[in-house]
Amino acid sequence: MDPSSKRSAAMSLLSGLSSLLGGNQGEGTNSLVSVAGQLIQQAGGVQGLASTLQQHGLGDAVQSWIGSGANQAISGDQLNQALQKSGLDSVVSGAAGKLGVDPAQLVGQLAQVLPHAVDHLTPGGQAPASGGGGFDLSMLGGLAEKLLATKTA
Repeated sequence: MDPSSKRSAAMSLLSGLSSLLGGNQGEGTNSLVSVAGQLIQQAGGVQGLASTLQQHGLGDAVQSWIGSGANQAISGDQLNQALQKSGLDSVVSGAAGKLGVDPAQLVGQLAQVLPHAVDHLTPGGQAPASGGGGFDLSMLGGLAEKLLATKTA
């Protein structure tokens, strides 16, 4: 994906976040990145999430997020089905309750930010090895700022 396409995608993502989560875009972006991080953590890290999504028909998409090429988009419905089948939908339900938003809207926004999160966590085109200490939410530090910087660029 060329830089202008990434910038455009980030801009539409951020406008959606703002309307979904209310408040300023920075707070909405941080909240959504945090939910994406919780989802990755509950799945067992990037490798666990990749495996889960592959098992439920999203293998090509998740491999594009890990690889160095363009990130393939997925729909909120596709992500929701994969999360329900794997039991990870409880992460979204819990987060939606805390944020006071509809779970279906939240999963739709997660479908947009998750490719960025996985891409951010796999800068060399390789998923980090699993089995170590697990996933640390601080690994997503800077993603919200990167998305916000892309919007203002």
